[in-house]
Amino acid sequence: LLAGTQLTTWRNLDVEDLLGREPVLLDMPGLADWLGGKTVLVTGAGGSIGSELCRQILRYRPATLVLLDVSEAALYQIRSELAGAGTQLIAQVGDVKDAALVSALLARFPTDVIFHAAAYKHVPLMEAAGNAWQAVRNNTYGTFVLGRAAAAAGVSKFVLISTDKAVNPGSVMGASKRLAEMVCQWLQNGTTQFVTVRFGNVLNSAGSVIPKFQAQIACGGPVTVTHPDITRYFMSIPEAVGLVLQAGLQGFGGDIMVLDMGEPIRIVDLARNMIRLSGADPEHIKIEFTGLQSGEKLHEELLATGEDGRPTPHPKIKVAQARQVPAGLIEEIIAHCEGSQLNDRLPAPEVLREWLKRWIPEYQGTETKNRSTENA
Repeated sequence: LLAGTQLTTWRNLDVEDLLGREPVLLDMPGLADWLGGKTVLVTGAGGSIGSELCRQILRYRPATLVLLDVSEAALYQIRSELAGAGTQLIAQVGDVKDAALVSALLARFPTDVIFHAAAYKHVPLMEAAGNAWQAVRNNTYGTFVLGRAAAAAGVSKFVLISTDKAVNPGSVMGASKRLAEMVCQWLQNGTTQFVTVRFGNVLNSAGSVIPKFQAQIACGGPVTVTHPDITRYFMSIPEAVGLVLQAGLQGFGGDIMVLDMGEPIRIVDLARNMIRLSGADPEHIKIEFTGLQSGEKLHEELLATGEDGRPTPHPKIKVAQARQVPAGLIEEIIAHCEGSQLNDRLPAPEVLREWLKRWIPEYQGTETKNRSTENA
């Protein structure tokens, strides 16, 4: 902190106060029958969603829970937290793009269910020229590598964690996740059931707006918001993960399950509520508008045009009527991913965006806005 910075004394904020949603009802016996005594693999196990998946899966007493993450530190932390739960824990450091690794892992631990939560998720970061292709390789090609290995190993169900940013994507990250959804649709031609679960932002995840606002309020402001009209869908992490499990249970091969996120929330209202609930003096905390970041949309969507949601037995889960994947498209994408690796050459940013527009016709960029300031 800079010398002389005034720190605001404020009470600990329960992020659940910001939503006030009703508890989620789950088919507990059904989940216990699906996961109990089974071998379950979670990728991205050390992340915000992955770690909560591990916690909730353990409630249903799987025989073995395999934790896969590229981050050694995150993997160590979640394994240490879960130790002693009565389930065999396997902590594997590795990359989902490593075909030899994932195939060997599935051979050592014959797996019944995979929850694929590993992804690069930060929109502006993945827009950068040096990162954009890595988002496609990790999020799209990684899904292909893992999904192909799952099908070959006879995994019963593969659940992809997707995002509302995959709908009419305005960013490379969103486009890479839409392509991952399409990979799962394309892979659905055998006994392994590929189910996608799509939802929006979760409160208090790593690198998200909640911890950023908390830190800014604690330092006396300003609280930075990109645009006065920007909105996002939000759920708590436990609520989202509970519904992911429920959607995974009831989804069939090729389904894209969409979670009910409630009404979208204006980020500036979220900032004001956090200032108020924190106990800080709202007269001394300013909100500063910094302009939309690269790839950022004003409003996110959960269903694309023509994807009318079909209801399911659970009131908070729908099935998107997603369009069919054009013939030859996934093969082309995989060839580009593998070719760039073999040739040791990355596509230029403008070439990548041309590819994305061809692969996903609705893919578009967004404009940035000017900076302004208001009192909270």
